[in-house]
Amino acid sequence: MFINAMGLILADNKKIHLGELSRPRALAAMPFAGRYRIIDFMLSNMVNSGITNIGITAMNKYKSLMDHLGTGSSWDLDRKKQGLQILPPYINSSNTESSIEGDDLVGLLDFLQADAHKYVILANPNVIFNSSFIELVARHEDSGADMTVMYNRDGIRYGSPSVILDIDRKGLVQDMMMNPAKPTSTRCSMGVMVINRELLLDLVSEMIARSETDFSIEKLLRRYDQFKIRGMEFKGLVLRINSVATYFNATMKMLEDDIREEIFNPDLPVYTKVKDEAPSLYDENNEVSNSVISDGCRILGSVTNSMVFRGATISRHAVIKNSIIMQDVYVSEGVVLENVIIDKQCVIRPGIKLLGQADYPVVIGKKAIV
Repeated sequence: MFINAMGLILADNKKIHLGELSRPRALAAMPFAGRYRIIDFMLSNMVNSGITNIGITAMNKYKSLMDHLGTGSSWDLDRKKQGLQILPPYINSSNTESSIEGDDLVGLLDFLQADAHKYVILANPNVIFNSSFIELVARHEDSGADMTVMYNRDGIRYGSPSVILDIDRKGLVQDMMMNPAKPTSTRCSMGVMVINRELLLDLVSEMIARSETDFSIEKLLRRYDQFKIRGMEFKGLVLRINSVATYFNATMKMLEDDIREEIFNPDLPVYTKVKDEAPSLYDENNEVSNSVISDGCRILGSVTNSMVFRGATISRHAVIKNSIIMQDVYVSEGVVLENVIIDKQCVIRPGIKLLGQADYPVVIGKKAIV
């Protein structure tokens, strides 16, 4: 179904830090659920809504993101007109020696001006859910609001950043609080908003004129006293990634059948970059239970309650429990890992034992040798 909207995903969030995991990559490029990146879920939501023009703002560390997205062909966004566009900073700056204040948003302004859709769907990358935005746009259009923001009832239980909304009986946002110690409401913004394109153009132009570079959905929500901002509650499953602990817990939830079935709804498929790896190889003496094993792996040891990404090797007599093993990791013989996150292309030498806690998992950075 066609909707009169374009999409804009904000790939970075300065308020969210995942330590060693986010050091080499933008938040949106974080690997998740075995063979996906976090951005795949929001990007698929937009594509499943009929949106064919999607921009992705990437202010820094966007090489990994660009490698993953490519031309957008995996999402049917490699088009002669519109399609997928990555908007790095200083896209139109003629001064290559030093930055010019406000240039960070010039590429975004050009992207908005080159389109003719009536609405823009803005989205943060740290919220994972499966839904179409058709109802969101329809309800926004019917309400006559300037902006409509999606929220659910998570409150502050996922930690910072939590944007708590105070909404009146008419459904309008009357106040917003960032990480309140004593929230007056459990309504928490999901970081997804639909806004009239012409209004967003005016706001971005104003920010450039004031030499402002910090563009965010939260900054737009702070204008609740100037514009008519309506809230729309989402009652489906939402996984929020605000920290290493929430990333770890969200991954562990993907091992539950009901959670996995809701996120990977076959009616609204989640698309990602296809690599055509060979099927995984399992040794006849291995032990695997309640785990997701991606393609291209060699599983010779024991894996329990874990997420194993593409191309990983678990050697004989290795024991993996409640852990995340990312792409092309080599786990040597006799290794014991429990409540551990191993980033891409690491090597864990024979006999190493790493034990973390579910709330404080041990994190090994990319390409490390332990």
